[in-house]
Amino acid sequence: MKISKKYKAVLVLALGFGTLQSSAQEIGIQLWSLRNQFKTDIPGTLATIKDWGITKIEGGDSYGMPFDEFNGLLKKNNLEMVSIGAPFKDLEDSPEKVVESAKAYGAKYVMCAWVPHNENDFAIAETKHATEVFNKAGKLLKENGITLAYHAHGYEFRPYKNGTLFDYMMENAEHFTFEMDLFWVQHGGEDPLALMKKYPEKVTLLHLKDMAKGVVGNNTGSEDRETNVVLGTGQIDIAGVVAEAKTLGVEYMFIEDESSRVVEQVPRSLEYLKGLK
Repeated sequence: MKISKKYKAVLVLALGFGTLQSSAQEIGIQLWSLRNQFKTDIPGTLATIKDWGITKIEGGDSYGMPFDEFNGLLKKNNLEMVSIGAPFKDLEDSPEKVVESAKAYGAKYVMCAWVPHNENDFAIAETKHATEVFNKAGKLLKENGITLAYHAHGYEFRPYKNGTLFDYMMENAEHFTFEMDLFWVQHGGEDPLALMKKYPEKVTLLHLKDMAKGVVGNNTGSEDRETNVVLGTGQIDIAGVVAEAKTLGVEYMFIEDESSRVVEQVPRSLEYLKGLK
């Protein structure tokens, strides 16, 4: 698939962003999207990303391959790891090691996608603790030129006082920002576009992910991955979010497709994004 120079596509894959012409805004994919493909063919999977016209990725896992060898393949395929994932426990116990990992890849963002908790026990106590951990670790990362972004998964949108647990987190976020996954925001009962407008200075990264029409979400953090569909074919206002991201100056918008159809769906999602004005 050839992608014109006019359309800068940055596919960031997690090992599972009007016209996008500005060099400050790029579409990427999270390497987790291709986790199953990486299990059998790491070089071939990275080559596929390159063939899609992608130059920026989000990940952090080398899938069992030695770091130097994996990083060498990234360079060979002109792939830049601009963001890596970090477990909550690492941010809590050894944030300096997270800094080292980010620097090893040359990443300027670190994202955390899950706060450990028991079943439905995530409440204000857990929220306050997570906020403290993110602020402390985020301060250290910031001092090293790295931005920490939290990736919510829906359980943060449970009611708290006149808002949600997520509202508490964002209102008290001094040294961390928000990587908004459109699917999980809507799945958790919120409107992605409205949330971006509510916290315009907090949203620094996006996961572009659409949810099949008719799917009813929840705030438990559980989903059916097969409900991830081609961007623009589901129930989320992808066009509105991308336009707002352009207005806010969001630097990277990573496509994330966790379905078994990822290889077939990503090119179609890119074509959809290419057609947005």
